[in-house]
Formats: sequence, C-alpha cells, structure tokens
Amino acid sequence: MHFLLVVHEPYNTVNTNHSKTSLPDVLPEVMLKSYGYQVFTTSSEQDIPPIIEKLDAVVLHIPIGDIKGWDVFFQQQNPLPLMWWCGSGVANSSITSCEDNVTIDGILTPSMNEVELHWALHIGTKQFYDRKHWLNERSQLISRLEERKWIDMAKQILSEVNRISEAEAYDVLRKRAMNERKRMVDIATSIVKAQQQLKA
Repeated sequence: MHFLLVVHEPYNTVNTNHSKTSLPDVLPEVMLKSYGYQVFTTSSEQDIPPIIEKLDAVVLHIPIGDIKGWDVFFQQQNPLPLMWWCGSGVANSSITSCEDNVTIDGILTPSMNEVELHWALHIGTKQFYDRKHWLNERSQLISRLEERKWIDMAKQILSEVNRISEAEAYDVLRKRAMNERKRMVDIATSIVKAQQQLKA
C-alpha cells in the first residue's frame, strides 16, 4: 500500500478547538508522507476521478456523520478501503453522530507511530476485502433465493395446469430451458408472468 487519498472537510470546517494544554493534531497527510506514503489530498469529489485508479485506500479526515456520502461516492466510482482519521478535531465534531451506522474499515489516529499506522492500514485493508467478499456472497445468495422463488412458482403453475407432480414440472422447466438455450429462471419468470396476465 503506497498511494493514499486524504479527504478533508471543505474549507477546513473541522472543529479544531483544543484546550490550552493540548497540541493541535498533526494533519494526516503530513504524518503519512513522513512515513513514506504517497498522499493526494482533496475536499472535493471532482478531484478524484483522474487519480482513483492509483489509490490503495482513502483516509477520511472528516466528521463521522459525513462518511456515508463519501462511502456512496466510492461505491459508485471504485470501492476502496475507507479509514477514518480520528484526531481530536473530527472526534469532537462527531460526538452527535456516535450512533450513525457508517462503513469504515479502520481507524487511524495522530498518536500512532509508523509501525502502528502500517498495521492499522494493513488490517483495515484486509477488513475491506473480507467485507467486499461477504457482500458479494450475500448478493449472490439473495439472487439465488429470488431465482428459486420464480422456479417454485412456475413449478406450481405447471403442476396445476398439467396435473403433474412438482418433480415432473421441474423436469419440464429444465428441458424447456435446455431446448431454448435459456436459464431456467428466465423460463420460469415467463411462465409466471404469462399466468399473471391471464388472471388479470
């Protein structure tokens, strides 16, 4: 992992109020560059498309309530690991959003040393790929369940109309799909929709 994008809130509106005894947070790009990462910075979505293919991860230096919008943007453009830079400024301005259900793959803080930050990025990236794999599996499972629903409805229709068992109706569907070189779910869907039109 070498190329990181740091997203700042527009116009630096992140709460930077600190007590007199605390030091201001180090900007993420300063720290990341000092640890050898190549860093791009932006506060606008318009800057991202030309560089998005180079990026390995995104570091969000914004209040947690603003993360959802950026997550949606990257899902549409090119899904990437999303890390939240949790310095005192964004932490303070995120207090009211603590219950928000946001998607982040890891948290980085200004207090991390080089090794800690490296491992946080590494584990966050692994979390991203695990999450992506799980979402793909979930999507495939939902699709299969939907297909199963259409096939079951078509079997029931064929069984009632032709007075055959559901096992025989399944064979009819399978043979028709092979003969027409279509997927069974497509044949099943056409049968169910035809039956619905007849009843309308």
